[in-house]
Amino acid sequence: MITDVPGVRVGHWTDEQARTGCTVVLLPDGTVGSGEVRGGAPATREFELLAPHRTVTRLDAIVFSGGSAFGLAACDGVMRFCEERGMGFPTEGGVVPIVVGAALFDLLEGVGSVRPGPAEGYAACEAATAGSMPVGRVGAGTGATVGKWRGRDHARPGGVGSASVTAGALVVGALAAVNAWGDTADEPALPAGDALVESWGFAANTTLVAVATNATVDKVGCLLVAQSGHDGLARALSPAHAAVDGDAVVAAAIGGVEAPVELVRILASRAVEAAVRSAVDDRPARVP
Repeated sequence: MITDVPGVRVGHWTDEQARTGCTVVLLPDGTVGSGEVRGGAPATREFELLAPHRTVTRLDAIVFSGGSAFGLAACDGVMRFCEERGMGFPTEGGVVPIVVGAALFDLLEGVGSVRPGPAEGYAACEAATAGSMPVGRVGAGTGATVGKWRGRDHARPGGVGSASVTAGALVVGALAAVNAWGDTADEPALPAGDALVESWGFAANTTLVAVATNATVDKVGCLLVAQSGHDGLARALSPAHAAVDGDAVVAAAIGGVEAPVELVRILASRAVEAAVRSAVDDRPARVP
């Protein structure tokens, strides 16, 4: 799991009745991060600061939420949690936590008026642990579905999945909240033209991925790792990166292990592919 990377903690807040939730990845001090969006319909917060030419290199937390753009409010609670613990970019006015958020659309799956907010983001932080964590229909994946490119009637459950890959002391882990327009079938049959056009009316999807590693990687290297994470996403989902998806990958380097960035990229693509495939399951939340 992504928590196999030392120092990484993950917590969820879940509303099973409303079928929504949020997932928080808390990162240790000194973590460097970058990321990339390839889907056409993103809902993000502070993603621009992940660009390698931006000033801040650190990353304190990653927040994935349901509730579409409304769910980005969960980041406010994560900001408060981090500030209370001195986590953030130091300024003369105090620390400013660097919290990157992204949301997926689940408003049609349960009670659309219920969305994760500041209290829910804070609760997910309080629930964060460094050990085994629930996966499946939990947190940001509670109301997630996949396979909607054939129309909503063909949708099946998505969810949160996680995996890790190692090479000696090097660990690369991934967490994915999978709410995709596409599906995990390796070579799915193409729907008829009319059916494909009709499915665009259900244009509310998105797969969100966090990659973490104990490799020492700079901000440019983290962008390359995030790009390779998208490769893994495209291996697991077909089609991926559609105009109706907001597919985004954030890569975080905790540091401590020297490794070629190309090796980290190879492991990242494998970890993401495995995490996405593990998320698509008909079962409820589970703890491995």
